[in-house]
Amino acid sequence: MRVPPFARFRRFSSSAGLFILGMIVGAAVYNGILVAKFEALVTQNGDLEVKLEQYEQEIRKLNRYKNQNSVIKTVHTHVERRRTEKTEQGSLDAATEAALRKIIKEDLSVFEGRSIYEIDSDARFARLLLDRKVYTVLGNDYTVEIKTALVVDNTLTVWVTAEPRAPE
Repeated sequence: MRVPPFARFRRFSSSAGLFILGMIVGAAVYNGILVAKFEALVTQNGDLEVKLEQYEQEIRKLNRYKNQNSVIKTVHTHVERRRTEKTEQGSLDAATEAALRKIIKEDLSVFEGRSIYEIDSDARFARLLLDRKVYTVLGNDYTVEIKTALVVDNTLTVWVTAEPRAPE
């Protein structure tokens, strides 16, 4: 028996190879899209967990101070990035910013339940407490400085700037 010449199968093998190559490329593109969507979902889930925790804490605090009208009931923090030329190394991403916000809020929780009319002496204390304080978040050190503190409607809102600490 004779072996058939390969020239008869050349067109079929090139078509099959092209089809298999298309399947591989299509699977790679589909996997890339799936990973991007999953990462966006994980980021959104983390943000929602942080918000849920904040809302639960606010509900507990509001229930504790519901009969007192002249005390600080909640503390909100806003973390701003300092404008530096070295933004690549240790820059603030969403997870780092959320972790910093949580740690600073815990430090400022001593003001909850304090009278809003005596905030001036407490503000000096907060400025001394957080003046150029270094926080370690996710393996990186950040220097935090209070820029503005504002009390409105029984809510203490604090704006801080955070910058990556220079390695020594």
